[in-house]
Amino acid sequence: MTTNLSDIHAFLAVARANGFREAARLTGSSASRLSEAVRRLEDQLGVRLLNRTTRSVAPTEAGARLLERLEPALKEVDAALDVANGFRDKAAGTLKLNVPVSAARLVLPRIVPAFLAAYPDIRLEVIAEDSFVDVLAAGCDAGIRYDERLEQDMIAIPIGPREQRFATAAAPHYLRARGTPKHPHDLMKHDCLRGQFASGSMPAWEFERRGDVVKIEPTGPLLVRIGAATDLAVDAAVSGCGVIYLFEDWLQPYMQRGELEPVLEPWWPRFSGPFLYYPGRRHLPAPLRVFVDFVKALPPW
Repeated sequence: MTTNLSDIHAFLAVARANGFREAARLTGSSASRLSEAVRRLEDQLGVRLLNRTTRSVAPTEAGARLLERLEPALKEVDAALDVANGFRDKAAGTLKLNVPVSAARLVLPRIVPAFLAAYPDIRLEVIAEDSFVDVLAAGCDAGIRYDERLEQDMIAIPIGPREQRFATAAAPHYLRARGTPKHPHDLMKHDCLRGQFASGSMPAWEFERRGDVVKIEPTGPLLVRIGAATDLAVDAAVSGCGVIYLFEDWLQPYMQRGELEPVLEPWWPRFSGPFLYYPGRRHLPAPLRVFVDFVKALPPW
């Protein structure tokens, strides 16, 4: 049996006020509307709940018993709604993000510590993977993606650097032994450390200089899963196994320490930075809402 909750509230209001007019005054409704609601509830239950006279309205025995059971039950309903309202008004609960490994390494470390310090009642869960997944179907509140992989019907706001570059680099002793490439096509004669997505696709190495775009498919001694084993490729490059092609920010510390040398820097392609994206629904969970506001308020990268 499905009962309209508003009909139950109408019955409670009339029983407590001992009349339709007083109940209408207290609830801001009309006496006729309350009367219709009570009659609808009685018809559904098949029993009279209120005895009505021209002078008064009083619960029948069935109505009194129902009243006794409903009042504590509705108090529990109100308490449950208060819990939900608490999540609306208080930044507490769990925020689950799905992000590429590059964002977990290069973007979130500059955001997460300050965010958690500002909102100690929020528990942040980060799933780092480079496979293309539906964040909502995966049980996540939001994700980080680059513009070519953003899903439709989602809101996207910039997060992290607004421009990035892919860089090529190799160990100094590798370049001394094999020579330094002068043009992207020279890489076809070098040992190159490639990456492959979980889907099996292997992205080409793309270069650009003054409008001249070059894409190559180099070969080499090592192929790694992008994201999960990228650090292995970096370590192999540092050890002299070949040339690596990766986010400039990822390789920058190694180049600053002299463990890697830039290769073909004038050809490094630029691309727009990542976005935080989330469903455009009206009421965002409080943890996501404050995270969005926190990201929007960050100074330029």
